[in-house]
Amino acid sequence: EVRLVESGGRPVQAGGSLRLSCAATGFNFGHYTIAWFRQAPGKEREGVSWISNSDGSTMYADSVKGRFTTSSDSAENTVYLQMNSLKPEDTAVYSCAATPKQGLYSLSEDWYDYWGQGTQVTVSS
Repeated sequence: EVRLVESGGRPVQAGGSLRLSCAATGFNFGHYTIAWFRQAPGKEREGVSWISNSDGSTMYADSVKGRFTTSSDSAENTVYLQMNSLKPEDTAVYSCAATPKQGLYSLSEDWYDYWGQGTQVTVSS
């Protein structure tokens, strides 16, 4: 059974940092692309970043580029999202998602097959 479990979300002040974790079980971690999405209240879900565990490539949304970094630890089957210089507009439920599709990558939620339950990040000004 594929399972993704996020952790690390909590309240933080603007300018601060957080590291989110996405622990994956039930699939061949090294063959999957893992993405981070977020959804703020009243807004549509937004793709934040993805990382390909097969070739290490990454991509970021313009809204987080230069502030967020995604990385992968194959020994722990865990993907991380390091978030620096947080802003109130980063407040959202952050979820990770996975797909075995290779060759093309996307920040569209329709591209991903498996989802975690999400973790809340709240940034206060």
